[in-house]
Amino acid sequence: MEQLVTIELFGQPYTFKTESDVSKAKEVADYLVEEVARIETQHSKISSNVTKLNTLILAALNISNENIELRKNHSDLLRDISTRTTNLIRALDAAVNIKNSKQVDTRNI
Repeated sequence: MEQLVTIELFGQPYTFKTESDVSKAKEVADYLVEEVARIETQHSKISSNVTKLNTLILAALNISNENIELRKNHSDLLRDISTRTTNLIRALDAAVNIKNSKQVDTRNI
């Protein structure tokens, strides 16, 4: 079911439709608003010539960069977990094989 979410950017309300959970859509939209505000604050100290479009583009690029970095970190973490899991399984298999071979040797005595 479509629902409406309204945010405020540059002093104007913007309403959009969402089919997802409204609270999640609002969280995503609020994140954009926060990033735009951060960029506006940052650039107001440097120059007043930054347009709304430039601000939105910078916000989009910053969010995209953050997303790419998070994906890379997630991928690195999964690869690390996989490597550690493989090493742990090998160590456990080796320990079990050593224990089993000692039990076999004990029975042959």
